[in-house]
Amino acid sequence: MPAPYPILEPYDHGMLDVGDGNRIRWEVSGNPEGKPAVVVHGGPGSGSSPRNRKLFDPDRYRLVLFDQRGCGRSTPHVADPATSMEFNTTPHLVADMEKLRQHLGVERWLLFGGSWGSTLILAYAQAFPERVSEIVLAGVTTTRRSETAWLYGGAGRFFPEAHARFRAQIPEGERDDLVAAYARRASSTDPAVRDKAVADWCAWEDAVLGLEPVVQTSAPYSDRPDEGRISLVRIASHYFANGAWLEEGELLRGAGKLAGIPGVLIQGRHDLAGPPNTAWELAQAWPGSELRIFDDSGHMGGTGMKAALAEALERFAGE
Repeated sequence: MPAPYPILEPYDHGMLDVGDGNRIRWEVSGNPEGKPAVVVHGGPGSGSSPRNRKLFDPDRYRLVLFDQRGCGRSTPHVADPATSMEFNTTPHLVADMEKLRQHLGVERWLLFGGSWGSTLILAYAQAFPERVSEIVLAGVTTTRRSETAWLYGGAGRFFPEAHARFRAQIPEGERDDLVAAYARRASSTDPAVRDKAVADWCAWEDAVLGLEPVVQTSAPYSDRPDEGRISLVRIASHYFANGAWLEEGELLRGAGKLAGIPGVLIQGRHDLAGPPNTAWELAQAWPGSELRIFDDSGHMGGTGMKAALAEALERFAGE
């Protein structure tokens, strides 16, 4: 397998005004005449990473990376407590992706992403299936309320000490909806309240990933720069507290709209953040999709998952 490819510098970049006072950062690398592809980052609120370019042949792909509203290099950044979250919803992000496609003059593009990125990809593809050539997903989520309840509740069965600490930071009267309670605190104008909520949320996320062998630090969330941690927690808790503005199970029920779009779903058997039942359910609902589950991998992937992603992108590069 030829990947990983060198991380080339983008040949074009800019800030796209998407309305509501928001401007999203985008950049394009690879071959200007190559197959269009876009990487949709996770979080929500993580921001894009140039590391994603390693999987794409720069001679055959025209690769687009962008930062979703409020994070990365997009403006205004939600690390500023004055930045409103009112216009930061899934429908806004879907519309932003379509505006970016039009701005770049792309007819159809391959969609690539994982975790939250898979949710946003599915929402976009079901809204604009005619604009999608292929889809490659890893660590599949659809951000159902049941998935959020598992990640911030059910997974505590495996990490009872860490989950007890996560719950203990919230007054007893608010513990029936931990995610919403954290969302309120992450948007507090009091820096002490906000910073504590961010630290406690990241500590829980670290615990859930703690068993995965490919995680190179004991604190993959807490070790991020301050602005990156704030944007992740503020945006993620905002989305999860609102069910991502999707009806429960909406993306699974709408998977039939993807018929005819080649799709590859790559999933770790030991993914405690996004258990494989979601990927399996999506594969049953999406005619013609391919599901591969790897027994040695979790949410952050592994050798087999990375090879499978590279294989899918190599195959689609010529189509």
